[in-house]
Amino acid sequence: MADLVIEFVSEEIPARMQAGAGRDLARLIELALTTLGVWHDDSVATGLCAPRHLLAYVTNIAASQPDRIIEKRGPRVDAPEAAIAGFLKSAGVSREELVEEDTPKGRFLFARSEITGGDTAALLVPTIIDILNHFPWPKSQRWGRGKFRWVRPLHRINILFDGKPLAGALELGDGDAITFGAASCGHYFEAPDDIDLTGITSLDDVKARLRAGYVMLDQDERHDAIISEAKKLAAKQSCHLNEAQLGSYLADIAGLVEWPTPLMGQIEDRFMVLPPELLQATIATHQKYITLSDADGKFSSNFIVLSNRLGDAARDKVIIAGNQRVLRARLADAEFFWQQDQAHQLESYLPALGDVTFYEGLGSIHDKAIRVEKLASAIAPHMPSADLKAASRAARLAKADLVTGMVGEFPELQGIMGGYYAAASGEDKAVCDAITAHYRPQGPADDLPATPEAMVVALADKVDTLVGFFGIDAKPTGSKDPFALRRAALGVIRIIVDGQLTIPLGKILQAGASGYGFAKVDADLLPFIRDRLRGYLRDQKMRHDVVAAALADDDGDDIYLMATRASALAGFLAAADGTGLMAGWRRVSSILAAEEKKAKTAFAATSDPALFTETEKALYELLSTMAVSQDNIDMQLIALGALRSPIDLFFEKIVVNDDDPAIRLNRLGLLAMVREKMLAVADFTKIEG
Repeated sequence: MADLVIEFVSEEIPARMQAGAGRDLARLIELALTTLGVWHDDSVATGLCAPRHLLAYVTNIAASQPDRIIEKRGPRVDAPEAAIAGFLKSAGVSREELVEEDTPKGRFLFARSEITGGDTAALLVPTIIDILNHFPWPKSQRWGRGKFRWVRPLHRINILFDGKPLAGALELGDGDAITFGAASCGHYFEAPDDIDLTGITSLDDVKARLRAGYVMLDQDERHDAIISEAKKLAAKQSCHLNEAQLGSYLADIAGLVEWPTPLMGQIEDRFMVLPPELLQATIATHQKYITLSDADGKFSSNFIVLSNRLGDAARDKVIIAGNQRVLRARLADAEFFWQQDQAHQLESYLPALGDVTFYEGLGSIHDKAIRVEKLASAIAPHMPSADLKAASRAARLAKADLVTGMVGEFPELQGIMGGYYAAASGEDKAVCDAITAHYRPQGPADDLPATPEAMVVALADKVDTLVGFFGIDAKPTGSKDPFALRRAALGVIRIIVDGQLTIPLGKILQAGASGYGFAKVDADLLPFIRDRLRGYLRDQKMRHDVVAAALADDDGDDIYLMATRASALAGFLAAADGTGLMAGWRRVSSILAAEEKKAKTAFAATSDPALFTETEKALYELLSTMAVSQDNIDMQLIALGALRSPIDLFFEKIVVNDDDPAIRLNRLGLLAMVREKMLAVADFTKIEG
């Protein structure tokens, strides 16, 4: 057994490609070694990526390939001679070398050949060259005169097996090639000399050698180093990191540096009057700096920039000053837009929305604003405590900031800036808050809108989008969802379910269709939303069979009721009554299935009380008085729970297959009544186990 090291050294790999590249290299080498027959159950492939280094370390692979028998099935033995001749040619064997064997589909000819295993080291070179030529970079490029493609110009290829370098070369085309070696490289500035990889004994050994050259190969190590040092710097200023925002771009900034050194910079006081969301977007999203909050939770004037050098006091000052100059220019632009946009009332931007197309066939953004306003008026009466006037006003103004200079420069701030501009225009706070939050929730982890008016506008906006795109048949297909309609449907579901809202969604969808001039809602839309509800419930760790049972035949539009039914059923089945009842249900359904198969007919849920014993009568009377209503799932489940003991007693004392055919049929009818009552609550046939 031996270890394998593969390292590709190139110019800087884009930060967002690094993690995927590490996984892809590990996956491809595992697949290739498995195909060669040298991968074992205890083999492990680890892929790591730094800005200039892509490396895979593979442990415990066989030093030589085992001998193998290759078998190829041919035609049937009685096949035409032409077919057999064609197989002989393709397999490269004679008729005498074929073997005849019986299979479930008849007697076939087989060609078998024994291949002697080769030395793993000799097999690795062409295998790795093949991986290089077919590596799945999202984007790649050519350079020089060659035709070889890589994400960035490739400079070195190091392949070591059992600590020894392998000889070989990658042909780039037009006479150029990269010869395999064993010399990596350290940090551009801090350790430019070669790093010898000969004699590598472990992945930790590789990391240590590169770390000595000021290269942190492991992205997780860079992450931890950035966070740890940044927290120390922040603490000195009585600040803390905005880790909620940091998580989204930590991989980006960690992918920019081989040896991260956090430094503290400061925002000029004049810019601190800008909205914190704007500061966050400018500083973090665009400049890749780490923002901070002060002890009171307010946006801090301090920020952290990463240097890709060792710490040096004089040099650090220069780096900080340079980054502050870059940031000053960016914030000055934001300040200009902030001042210019506020010089006008937010409503004054509405006419310009007519020049912005929402989507071909769906009108302009101004058209959408009018539709959303009408939808908000239809939804608000169903939203407890919602101010109809404020919700309608917010819906009308929600998209107005799209044509402002600020949103033109920072599109991700649409809605947020509208809230600020609405406040500057003297709009009510409820209107401002609703405009700010009308995009929420944008995903499963995003917060819901905090106010009733905001929930109204958010729901209206998403319903309008769903109705419109379904109306022009621009529906999601397979994994493709270019208009994020699944996300919009999930947003509708979360607002309704998490907000505990009873809303006639069908009527709201029809109101949305009327706004477009559609005769009716596309027939696929409501089933699409119900299907997303099932996915949402499963994402909440609800058993898939419970979801299927609760929503099996539900074609209604009360999303909250559906979710409530599923949650209640899950709780019931996890309790003692539910567990006990399911045991009885399985006996009931098993007996009925067997007897109905024999009789070739389904038994009616009717019985003659005159033929009952006292045990049967108790079960019958309970079934007869059960009121099954779809409005109150909790009461339904309490009623079902009461069936547990009578059903258990029935099977304890009663033999269904009585010698008297009338009594037997009567008892089967009683069991059919049990089935009918239970299936009226949920489709228990879908419950597993």
